[in-house]
Amino acid sequence: MSAARRIGAAGVLASLLAFGPAACTLDAGPRDAQGRVLSPLTGLPAEPGPVLAVKIDNVGPARPHTGLGAADIVYVEQVEAGQTRLLAVLSSQLPAKLGPVRSARESDLELLRQFGRPALAYSGAQSKLNPLITDSPVYAMPPAKAPEAYFRDGERSAPHNLYLRPERLLKAAPDAEKASDIGFRFGPAPESGGWQVNEETVRFPAARFAFTWSPGEKRWLVSMDGTPMTTTDGGRTTAATVVVQQVTVRDSEFKDRWGSVSPYTETVGSGTARVLRDGKAYEAHWKRASEADGTEFTTPSGEQLNFAKGPVWVLLTGR
Repeated sequence: MSAARRIGAAGVLASLLAFGPAACTLDAGPRDAQGRVLSPLTGLPAEPGPVLAVKIDNVGPARPHTGLGAADIVYVEQVEAGQTRLLAVLSSQLPAKLGPVRSARESDLELLRQFGRPALAYSGAQSKLNPLITDSPVYAMPPAKAPEAYFRDGERSAPHNLYLRPERLLKAAPDAEKASDIGFRFGPAPESGGWQVNEETVRFPAARFAFTWSPGEKRWLVSMDGTPMTTTDGGRTTAATVVVQQVTVRDSEFKDRWGSVSPYTETVGSGTARVLRDGKAYEAHWKRASEADGTEFTTPSGEQLNFAKGPVWVLLTGR
C-alpha cells in the first residue's frame, strides 16, 4: 500500500504513563523509549497529522475497499434498513486514494467532536441535515467544496464509484486539527479477566462482521457477511484491537429518499463493551462525559483497559 508514515523525531526518553511502560505524556505527545512520537490513535510511532474522517460505503457492490488499511480507527455505524457504513479516521498515514465515499449522517457529528475540528470527507447529505453539518465543528468537505480531491472510478457503478485523494482533501482544509488524546490507552493487556477467543461475530440488523485471530499476523482478520474483507491496495483488512461498544441506537428526525428512518447512534454516555486484543476478549465499561471528551475504557473493576498497538475497529452496536 502506498502510504507515507509520518515518523516522529527523536526526543526525550519516556517513563511509564498512558501509553505503556516506555511512554510519557509531553507537550509533543507520548514517546517511546527511542524518543519517537506515538500516535494517540494507535500507540504506534507516528507524529500526529491532521485528522481526516471519511464516510465509507459498505454494501456488497462497494467492496473491496481501497485505502482502508491506512485508517487509524474504523467505526462501524448502523444506517437505514439495518445496514452499516464505515467512518474511517486517518492521521498517521494517508493512502493515495480511499473509498468508495458515501453520505454523512447526524451521528457522525457527535462522534467526531472528540477529535476537535477534523476534516470530514463525504459524498453529501440530505438537505435538512446540511445546516447541522455547517454549524458543527468540522471542516465539511464534500465534492462541491473540494472537487479536485474526488474522482469517479469508471470500472464501478454509481453510487459506489466515488473516491477520495486524501492529500488533496487536506490541502483544501489546511486548518484541520491534529490528532490528540481521545481516551484510548495502549500497553500491556490486563493480567486477568480475559478469555481465549479465536473468532468473534458481531451482528447488526442487516449486516454481520466476524473477527478471526491470526497468531502469525498478531491481528484480527476482518470478514463481513461471511466474506473476507480485503482492499485493492493492501490485501486483507485487519485490526490490532476490536471494540464492540454497546450504545443506544434510536430513530433520528431524518429519513432517506425511500422513507426509511435514519438511526442516531449515541456515543456520549456510558455502557458496556467487549474488547478483543491478542487473541483474547475482555469485558469492559466505556464512558464519555460530553461531546468534547474522549471515550475511556476500563475493566469491570475500574482499572484502565489498554488496547494493543495498531489500528482499532470500533463497532457501535445497539444495546
